[in-house]
Parts: sequence; structure tokens; C-alpha cells
Amino acid sequence: MANVKLAVIYYSSTGTNYELAKWAEAGAKEAGAEVKVVKVPELAPQAAIESNPAWKAHSEATADVPVATSDDIEWADAIIFSVPTRFGNVASQMKQFLDTQGGLWASGKTVNKVVSAMSSAQNPHGGQEATILSLYTSMLHWGAIIAAPGYTDPVLYGAGGNPYGTSVTQGQDGKMVEDVEGAVKHQAKRTVDIASRVVAGQ
Repeated sequence: MANVKLAVIYYSSTGTNYELAKWAEAGAKEAGAEVKVVKVPELAPQAAIESNPAWKAHSEATADVPVATSDDIEWADAIIFSVPTRFGNVASQMKQFLDTQGGLWASGKTVNKVVSAMSSAQNPHGGQEATILSLYTSMLHWGAIIAAPGYTDPVLYGAGGNPYGTSVTQGQDGKMVEDVEGAVKHQAKRTVDIASRVVAGQ
């Protein structure tokens, strides 16, 4: 298997998508990839963060996580995005990050990146699939290769069976409702596998 460089790029306000990102990192490393986990820049005012105890605590706990830049995309052979839904769409923090990659896109540096995505919402039909598909629309413009999990492993059914990418419900207690760790790791390994084929010229 060709050596694959994977960037896990996430946005998380209270920690759910950060946890998904860390599981993706673990799964990709098990598959032999070189991995970096980076977060997109925060856009919310500090007052909004401070007013939500869970948001404030997560922000402080992940202060040392590097902030994503265009260099991370250029470096990576593959990218896994993890982002919460906002009204059935990609959170504005992630959207702005994607929107600022015009320079990379114009120079052809997003072409053939292998990409996959994960999402979360506060209820099972809160827009998780729409969020992933919305992100994939941008990836099609990039000329990227989408590595969706489909139904390639039984572990996906136990996690809710989302063929577009792992998605999870965050309960009112702040904890994940579904057990998705195995599905996330499978998705990461599948992404690395497909990327290794692209890197090897297959």
C-alpha cells in the first residue's frame, strides 16, 4: 500500500465532531497513513462561546489543536471532513474555510484529492445527510474523488447505515446517541485504501 498523507479537517463547537475526527485519525493510522488533525478557524464571537459552558470548555480543551490552512490541503493525498449541520447545511466556519481555497482550486491543487465526510445533528433527521452532500458538492467542483462508505461493512448498519458518511445524533445531554466509533474507523480506512490506489497510480 502506498504511503498516504491524510488531513482530518473538522469544526466542533462542543466536541462531537472533534471526537469523530480523533476516531478517524486512529482508524487511518491503523491503516498506515500519516495523519494530521486540524480545526477550521472559529468565526463565532467570544461572547457567544463564553455564554455556553460546553462550548467554552471544548474551546479551551482544544486550544492546542492546529488551525487548518491551505497548506494542509496541498500536503494531503486524502481529506476527511467532520462538521456539524446548521439548518441542514455545512456550519459557516467550515464553509468559509472551503470558500477561501480558491487559490488552490485555480492552480489545480485540489484535483484528485480523495475526500470523505462525517456530520452530526441534535436529532436523527436534523440534516446530517444534507450536510454531507452539500460538502460533497464543493468537492465535485474541486475535482476531488469522493470516498463514501456506502454499505461496505456491516459495522455501518449499527451506526445508522448512512452511505454518504458517518453521522451521529448528539443528545440533549451532549453525548452521542449512536455507537459510531467503528463506522468512523472503517470510513477512515476505506478513504486511506482508495487514496493509496490513487497515489500508486492504479
